[in-house]
Amino acid sequence: MPGLPCLGSTRFLSERVSSCRRFGIQVVSLVLLGCLAAWSQIAIPGNSSPPAQPEGPKDSLGRTTPRATVLAFLAAAQNRDYDVAAEYLNTRLRGKAAAQLAKELAVVLDRRLPARLNQLSDKPEGSLLDPLNPDRDLVGTVTTANGDVPIVLERVDRGKSGPVWLFSSKTLEAIPDIYEELEVVTVDSVLPQFLVTNRIGGIPLFEWVAVFLGLPVLYILALLLNRLLSPLVGRLRRQLAKQADLPNPEVLPTPIRLLVIALTIRWLLSKIGLSLLARQFWSSAATVIAVAAIVWILIRVSSRAEQYAHRRLRSRNLTGAASVLRLTRRVVDVLFIFAGILVILYAFGINPTAGLAGLGVGGIAVALAAQKTLENVIAGASMIFDQVVRVGDTLKVGDIVGTVDEIGLRSTRIRTFDRTLVSVPNGQIASMSLETLSVRDKFWFHPTIGLRYGTTATQIHSVVDNVRNLLTEHSSVERAGVRVRFLGFRSSSLDVDVFAYVYANDWSHFLEIQEGLLFSIMEIVQEAGTQIALPSQIMYLADNLVSDPARLADTLKPSRNTLAATR
Repeated sequence: MPGLPCLGSTRFLSERVSSCRRFGIQVVSLVLLGCLAAWSQIAIPGNSSPPAQPEGPKDSLGRTTPRATVLAFLAAAQNRDYDVAAEYLNTRLRGKAAAQLAKELAVVLDRRLPARLNQLSDKPEGSLLDPLNPDRDLVGTVTTANGDVPIVLERVDRGKSGPVWLFSSKTLEAIPDIYEELEVVTVDSVLPQFLVTNRIGGIPLFEWVAVFLGLPVLYILALLLNRLLSPLVGRLRRQLAKQADLPNPEVLPTPIRLLVIALTIRWLLSKIGLSLLARQFWSSAATVIAVAAIVWILIRVSSRAEQYAHRRLRSRNLTGAASVLRLTRRVVDVLFIFAGILVILYAFGINPTAGLAGLGVGGIAVALAAQKTLENVIAGASMIFDQVVRVGDTLKVGDIVGTVDEIGLRSTRIRTFDRTLVSVPNGQIASMSLETLSVRDKFWFHPTIGLRYGTTATQIHSVVDNVRNLLTEHSSVERAGVRVRFLGFRSSSLDVDVFAYVYANDWSHFLEIQEGLLFSIMEIVQEAGTQIALPSQIMYLADNLVSDPARLADTLKPSRNTLAATR
């Protein structure tokens, strides 16, 4: 039917649109969750400490891990509590001198240290990157006029507080010289004072404004750029293709816009002087947005590839493979999303090994619980790839006879001759004897001609020869397979077996040819002077006939008056 392909294409496109909308919601959720995770690094209370270790004394300033030391120091410096910040320095200075050194260190870190705080070790023993110096951990490297200077933490035993991580004395010796090189011009100096002094949750107000207004503004600018470029590219496209009806393409689709926003954030971070915590937040946000955009682009590419493969399969009448194609595409999409989540977790310094191990155990449990479903899916994929069954085939599966309406991954739908729709699990079809009626190259013509008793041998010879000649000369009958034989004596008939193969396009065509052959056989039987037998019995009345042999012989002759037909 000509309308069906168009209807299928419309349904296919609507499924793709709804799928893209669902994925768009997932991407927005992923971006928001990632930004909240990054923002949590800024909202650190000044003197908050991580959970206490089960062994060893507890440090009230939370200096038990390298990451906790750096974040707590930056939080104290952001609150301008430099006396507390000095407690994170391994220096002999005290009082104002120590506070001034802490301030200079905070400025150097804000201006020169790369935003890679997520990579700092969160273990009490540190990262152990240098086995020869297990009590030292590298925070990062700052660039100076005299070369790169490493920012190092060292583990120091502080008696009651136990071993704590502090900025090393060697690093602190280079801080005053680095501070003198800096041009301390920050974004705080060019903003209105109320945006800098007012804080919400310990975070300056201008940073909140940048989050809730900056990202929407960047997206709107990308949208306007797309509307500006689309007509220009569309005009160039129509001129090159010489087709005036070509629509304007979407130059910057949504995932490309997100990628542009991420690159713009990276570029602005290199041009605007922000604090280290602010740079860390925006760097993490840019990473989340970029990963989400790349995953979205890959999913859209896989969708286009599925549409192309779907059209090729439809052109080759392999519509059943579309189910496997759709499953493959969804599995690939899930793998893309899963890979994106892993990248984001690694970017935030989270090791997903334990979670992956838990997913493996959970996957085994789910596989055992969904054993029947997996069996049907695997059986369906096997049926589609082996092409055992195709849409439109007439099947006989057990007691079910009908035409295959759809081949799914879980079940196959069969339209019976009563026009009912039967859904048979693929696992059941794979384990049963399957008879495909529609793939016959020829049809078996096998009637049995029952002639009535009283037919003479000459009449039977005439019937057999004429039926054999009829089949041999017929254009739709395979001559080599024709066999017509007098089969034997039955209880109420003399049977002639007819065996032949008929060439026909389909079942309806075969019935048409069979009808003509049966009419011709009836005419042959009538021309031979006999009749088709019916299941019958002969009853003989034997009163006082035994003493009269002549009368008994006449009575034993078949007579129409004594023949009683029974079904």
